Amino acid sequence: MRKEDIEARIRAALPDARIELRDLTGTADHWEALVVSAAFAGKSLIERHRMVFGALSEEMKGPIHALTLKTKTPEEV
Repeated sequence: MRKEDIEARIRAALPDARIELRDLTGTADHWEALVVSAAFAGKSLIERHRMVFGALSEEMKGPIHALTLKTKTPEEV
């Protein structure tokens, strides 16, 4: 899956997100992502990850095989 498409899906759910993506294998199906959003304030790590995985739910069924997440608020960066 293209980096730009993943970013677009995440931004649709978290419009203020700053996103850094890295293709871990060169095959565009194993990704590492840093997502920074004010929407994460007051949320647990699990809640934050659910927000991102929710934005990518269809993609996680096929084009994305693995996604390693780091989720932070702007104050945590």
